Amino acid sequence: MAKRILIVDDDELLRRSLAFNLQQAGFVTNTAASAEDALDMVAITAPDLVVLDIGLPGMDGLDALRQIKSQFEIPVIFLTARRRELDEVVGLELGADDYVTKPFDVDVLIARIKAVLRRDNRTGQLLSDQTSLIVGDITIDPEAHSVNVAGDSVNLSPREFDLLYTFATDPDRIITVEDLLVRVWGAEYIGQPQVVYVHIRWLREKIEPEPARPQRILTVRGKGYKFVPQEVG
Repeated sequence: MAKRILIVDDDELLRRSLAFNLQQAGFVTNTAASAEDALDMVAITAPDLVVLDIGLPGMDGLDALRQIKSQFEIPVIFLTARRRELDEVVGLELGADDYVTKPFDVDVLIARIKAVLRRDNRTGQLLSDQTSLIVGDITIDPEAHSVNVAGDSVNLSPREFDLLYTFATDPDRIITVEDLLVRVWGAEYIGQPQVVYVHIRWLREKIEPEPARPQRILTVRGKGYKFVPQEVG
């Protein structure tokens, strides 16, 4: 069954062009010119992925991203043409699955869409095969998608959950950024360390008593990261 893609951009020519090219690539498409229309359409059409422009009139694309991620389990690729590094970091922190910088090659965007959809499907399959883990004072239940840290329930995004599970299966071992990219995001993301840096920071904010002085996820300068289980108190 063809995957449905929602394209959100205030540039009518870009919307038409993207819709045409995605349809040629075998996708079903819907389009919206504003974040407000996009949120209504997400609820109605239940797309498999949203391509979301950050610089929208009215509600900003980042606000729309926040609302989409808080209400729906739908992957989002955002398009950015301004303040590239800032937009990338903020977008990833809000839960975007990937980003593409304008101007871009349509083939590149299509490749990213396929990669995100493939990864999203693979994550679902992997979670069904994973077993519960108890590592120090952290308990991870893949089936329930739940995490308990030192007796407290912690709410993690799907990517944060995958990252923590990856660390928990390899405690006290240095894992390189490249290895994390392959195991959590997919080989297509090699060369994009910023994705890992942002998610590590966000994960630390949720599982570390003092994120600025991490005890569980340690940085090993020049090598990568190491997960150190903490004793149950």
